[in-house]
Amino acid sequence: MITKEQIAADYQVIQDEICHALENLDGKAKFEEERWERDGGGGGRTRVIQNGNLFEKGGVNFSAVHGQLPDSLKKDLKVEQDDFFATGVSIVIHPNHPMVPIIHMNIRYFEMPSSFAPGQQPVRWFGGGIDVTPHYIIDDDARFFHGYLKSVCDRFNSEFYSRFKLWADDYFFIKHRDETRGIGGIFYDQLTETGNLSWNEVFEFSKAVGRSFIPIYSELVNRNRNKSFTDEQQQWQYQRRSRYAEFNLVYDAGTKFGLETNGRIESILMSLPPTAKWLYNFQPEPGSEEEKTLSLLKKGINWV
Repeated sequence: MITKEQIAADYQVIQDEICHALENLDGKAKFEEERWERDGGGGGRTRVIQNGNLFEKGGVNFSAVHGQLPDSLKKDLKVEQDDFFATGVSIVIHPNHPMVPIIHMNIRYFEMPSSFAPGQQPVRWFGGGIDVTPHYIIDDDARFFHGYLKSVCDRFNSEFYSRFKLWADDYFFIKHRDETRGIGGIFYDQLTETGNLSWNEVFEFSKAVGRSFIPIYSELVNRNRNKSFTDEQQQWQYQRRSRYAEFNLVYDAGTKFGLETNGRIESILMSLPPTAKWLYNFQPEPGSEEEKTLSLLKKGINWV
């Protein structure tokens, strides 16, 4: 059986690979690493990149934490045991260029060690996903992004992409704005072995999602990084960032889990943008690219 130690070790390798590739992509900024320990058990490696040629702020974080679940999370997760172990890699990148999208990715594993007693059904699962939040939605980029994700999913199960794409549409939805956070992607939770998928294959799928990040984001960055932009387009970028912040503070399950399990605040909130703006009742010009973007922040758009 794959152990939690092996899963955590492989996730750290993926963190290393992504950080190295992002530094090369930016060409200037380097990640700063801070190792931390959690009161109650475990810790992690927070890595932040700032003020680069392209990346204004970003984080590629690894954590492996354990301890006792608070009652509120036991209720949410519908479990009886108190002990838990959770490990994962979480990424958010905020570029300084309005034509380059915000990107988020998370791969994670959760288990309750006490459930592994003889005769019990072990409580363990994988979760994760990847989604893109363009400041301006570019149709060709959206089709590339979703097409790549579908190819990753199809290697493991022909139903994964349609299932997890729908899940992402529902999850990354800002209810109080009646709009999606971006163009979605895939999202899944509590994924475990089935009759058609072994535990090892579920783990391999988790790693494949993690390793899709660099080819996807490198392509999206290089398609757009040399485009010119105006001050007005940058102001629009700051407005779209405000919606990203609203989602993460109001709805994001990872933020809630981190706060309720006494995680490291700086690491949990590294997903927030360095600059965002809330303009009162802003209305885009009819026929503008801003209006087009708003019209595409909807569930159920078929990009492939």
